[in-house]
Amino acid sequence: MKILVVSLGCDKNLVDTEFMLGELGVAGHTFTDAEDEADAIIINSCCFINDAKEESINAILDMAEYKDAGSCKALIVTGCLAERYREEIIREIPQVDAVLGTNSYEEIVEALDAAQNGGHYESYRPLEGIPHHKAKRSLTTGGHFAHLKIAEGCNKRCTYCIIPYIRGNYRSVPMEELVAQAEELAARGVKELILVAQETTLYGIDLYGEKSLHILLDQLNAVSGIRWIRILYCYPEEIYDGLIASIRRNEKVCHYLDMPIQHINDTMLRRMGRRTTKAELEKTISHLRQEIPDIALRTTLIAGFPGETQEMHEELMRFLNEAEFERLGAFTYSQEEGTPAAKFPDQIEEMQKEQWRDEIMELQEEIIFDKNEEMMDSRLWVMVEGRVEEENTYVARTYRDAPEIDGYLFFHSDQPLMSGDFVEVRVTGAHEYDLIGEIIA
Repeated sequence: MKILVVSLGCDKNLVDTEFMLGELGVAGHTFTDAEDEADAIIINSCCFINDAKEESINAILDMAEYKDAGSCKALIVTGCLAERYREEIIREIPQVDAVLGTNSYEEIVEALDAAQNGGHYESYRPLEGIPHHKAKRSLTTGGHFAHLKIAEGCNKRCTYCIIPYIRGNYRSVPMEELVAQAEELAARGVKELILVAQETTLYGIDLYGEKSLHILLDQLNAVSGIRWIRILYCYPEEIYDGLIASIRRNEKVCHYLDMPIQHINDTMLRRMGRRTTKAELEKTISHLRQEIPDIALRTTLIAGFPGETQEMHEELMRFLNEAEFERLGAFTYSQEEGTPAAKFPDQIEEMQKEQWRDEIMELQEEIIFDKNEEMMDSRLWVMVEGRVEEENTYVARTYRDAPEIDGYLFFHSDQPLMSGDFVEVRVTGAHEYDLIGEIIA
């Protein structure tokens, strides 16, 4: 069959999509980007926050129209929305032929076969263990970088988060499997590995009895062909000296750490179910900058969590002005049914949430511009991401920039370059989020 696959949500969901594409390709199916050409449509859904939930529902409804028109013979829904709202999907959208939960996506070929033959298929495996992959991933990121999902699920139970209920408890992928995946990806031309999980810092605690991310980094650093290793989703309370030492000693590990803190006010942190205090966060940030002076720290924040006051928001703004994160994202609180925070009585008006978020991002724009100006005349190795059409201008990323969420560096080159190439540049200009450079011969 000719299949259209729609992948929604986070990079961890994207990894699941890529493994499904691999399974389907081995089974002899082909792929298309055109809805009206697809014999089957698969939607790997998300429901982390309300906006993501609405996007997934709208995507299913839009694709159901092709089923009604007769051009699409099978409509399959997988992923988080499928796990959480399985009964509603089956009841409300009869065009859906198959539903697979978050731990069942390895059954995608069987689900498609059943739907192709006019049957109905559902699978919701217990949220335990790690799915077994029988085929290589089909990369959708261009081939020069890839996400390596090192664990599934989460044990934290933050009061605003639905993930443990739809992904289960924390389960690490065995280290030998991750190294084998990395070697296979490197053999296919991948230059950058981006380590992802709901929480990367706890890697190995369930398998090896202790945090083992530092050991994994040592082994991935030895994989031939890999140039960069980037770590996302580190919970600040779990960052440990062994991890910091591993980042420092392994030359392929980028001096970049994504460390979501969500807020800085102690009352907010307790209500969110976070396991840090303001003093502990300040100590962790100071320690990281002392041990790795050129580290780029990224964080994420929630604006308008229930009970937040103007004074708490102003405390956060003062902290951000002092901490000067190199990268930052802010999101308005989403009231997710089934979470403890959804029942909190002191919910914040949407307009107020948006105002606080906008103020955070306006301040961060000033901070990043100042940080970028400090980069003037520095020399950096960058990874080429692409070329501006009709110009000799190339788009690249520095070690300080994760793909799709951070900024870019632009430079001219008469020498033809390919995505994934590494070149050395000197920074000659700065904008709000991006840099300008010139190539060093």
